[in-house]
Amino acid sequence: MKQSEKKSNSPAAATSEKSLTKVRPSGDDDDPNVEGRRRVVIEGLRPEIDGGRFPIKRVVGQSVVVEADVFTDGHDEIAGVIRYRHEREDAWTEVPLMFVENDRWRASFEVREQGLYYYTVTAWIDHFRSWQRDMRKRIAVGQEVTVELLIGRDLIKGAAIRADGADAERLNEIATAMEQGKVRAGTLKTVLEQNLTDLMARYADHPWPTTYDKELVVIVDRVRAGFGAWYEVFPRSCAKEPGRHGTFQDCEARLPYVAGMGFDVLYLPPIHPIGRTFRKGKNNDPNGNSDSVGSPWAIGAAEGGHTAIHSDLGTPEDFRRLIGKAQEQGMEVALDLAFQCSPDHPYVKHHPEWFVQRPDGTIQYAENPPKKYQDIYPLNFESDQWAPLWRELKGIVVHWIDQGVRIFRVDNPHTKPFLFWDWLIAEVKREHPDVLFLSEAFTRPKIMYRLAKLGFTQSYTYFAWRQTKSELTQYFTELTKTDVREYFRPNLWPNTPDILTEQLQHGGRASFMARFILAATLGANYGIYGPAFELMEQRPQKQGSEEYLDSEKYELRVWDLDRRDSLKELICQVNRIRRENVAFHNDQSLTFHHVDNEELIAYSKRSADGENVTLTVVNLSPHYVHSGWVHLDLQALGVRADKPFQVMDLLTKAYYTWEGPRNYVQLDPHSMPAHIFLIRRDLRTEHDFDYFV
Repeated sequence: MKQSEKKSNSPAAATSEKSLTKVRPSGDDDDPNVEGRRRVVIEGLRPEIDGGRFPIKRVVGQSVVVEADVFTDGHDEIAGVIRYRHEREDAWTEVPLMFVENDRWRASFEVREQGLYYYTVTAWIDHFRSWQRDMRKRIAVGQEVTVELLIGRDLIKGAAIRADGADAERLNEIATAMEQGKVRAGTLKTVLEQNLTDLMARYADHPWPTTYDKELVVIVDRVRAGFGAWYEVFPRSCAKEPGRHGTFQDCEARLPYVAGMGFDVLYLPPIHPIGRTFRKGKNNDPNGNSDSVGSPWAIGAAEGGHTAIHSDLGTPEDFRRLIGKAQEQGMEVALDLAFQCSPDHPYVKHHPEWFVQRPDGTIQYAENPPKKYQDIYPLNFESDQWAPLWRELKGIVVHWIDQGVRIFRVDNPHTKPFLFWDWLIAEVKREHPDVLFLSEAFTRPKIMYRLAKLGFTQSYTYFAWRQTKSELTQYFTELTKTDVREYFRPNLWPNTPDILTEQLQHGGRASFMARFILAATLGANYGIYGPAFELMEQRPQKQGSEEYLDSEKYELRVWDLDRRDSLKELICQVNRIRRENVAFHNDQSLTFHHVDNEELIAYSKRSADGENVTLTVVNLSPHYVHSGWVHLDLQALGVRADKPFQVMDLLTKAYYTWEGPRNYVQLDPHSMPAHIFLIRRDLRTEHDFDYFV
């Protein structure tokens, strides 16, 4: 425990399953004789999301910085603490608040294990510090202080009663020296020293404290929630022979390739039986034939539904073996969670009440007019039988947890009720706090944010469509410098099986390199859909479309992983840089720096201790060489303005000596469109970068 922290045995209120926000404990706090003598006001507490309705998010080892406006009437000094505890603890740990400015106070605490933490702020009038302050003023102008010393003596005697051992002896000694007629210069000096201030604070009496009217909540996830690189692969396209359906064993054989590039999470699209009714053909052709393999998201057939495995992929034992082999390679397997059904799903036959029945007796298929998706039936969450439906869907999640899955990428969560996700995620994490949920909701911002507030661990973003410097700067400032950062963990994807942006279609190799480096360095979490990305697949189904031509969503593909132009070496290099530099393990430290060229963007990141500092500069133009002057915020980098410092490009191993805030860069997108600089502030010799690499 930190020296500044101490335990408090205040009782805790019972936790409600309906809300994570808790009211202040009852007891003496409800006594009107106490309530009327509270003088301290606490307001403007941050972080607090929607009045405490939703928790903030952290991962194990991170800090929670709490600020609040704390003030009182008159001129008395005040003091206060953050009080926090893990959900399994009854006693509170207290950390003293420190004054910032303008009645703003701040303190922080570290979350050290998974689960829920509660925190609040308590403050009170500090009568002894008020007395000390006024004594200094009186003595400075030569006023008579005999009576004031007796007032101070009584305060110190009260603290001595609460103290024990050597502390009690010391306090009694000082109080005795303050008796009338025994005042000496040494005594006056003693009663004004900081040592006595600290000793009195240790045994302070604050009978009428003000406690903030809510206990707020932190959800603490494991470290993988805060940092990781994802790789999406279709197991059925892992076969080496054209036309053969890939298996889990084929996917297992590809694990060294994916792990070798430095990825942490292997994400698999749905692995379940695929419906045959209205099965899609190549390129999303609504008129598939007997050779069509269909879309993995059209879940369910006679062989089974969401808890079954497509027979061409293998057996449950093969799947569990894949999970184990991935773990041996340092990766986790994430599974797609798509709550929708094909017309052949067993639910359609056994639970027709879970679907929308049309007047003609047919079941409503998925539509986004004028688009029709006859191969998919949405579930009806307005059904009279919604409660059994909820329980069944929870059972699906638990089933795959039992198979060893701990990460779920959730398909289109914004098309299911918010109340359902609020319940489901809380239910799952109550028994399995290590389970992570990634929200795939490309929709309106407030809906995306609401899903994050409800418990989704990570979220897809608009990164793929934010391409200019102003778009990127504005968007990532919103994600990292506003309250959004407290609950929304971005996961950046330059491409997905559904998203081939116009920039990737026309920007060539340089565009793929730049977008990859942006994703991997702007975000602590990012992902790519491969091998389409590293092999720079850029053919759209048609002009103006973001759909891939010959998309493996609808057919088997064979990929030449050994192509000479593959980006796998760059991906491996950047993932290694990310792992070795902890500055990239967070989003909150992201700081943009001005560059006098709109095609160049510059931003830095720092580790929590400030020791690891990186600066990334990217040429956003895939066609032309661009140069410019970077205007650095030296304070954000922890660099002195009056001393030179070194920057080393971790991509090329070239190093440069810079000085002051204004420095020159030039980037050729056809060779390398970015610098990833490691900043060294304690310049010793020009060839002393071995310390960093």
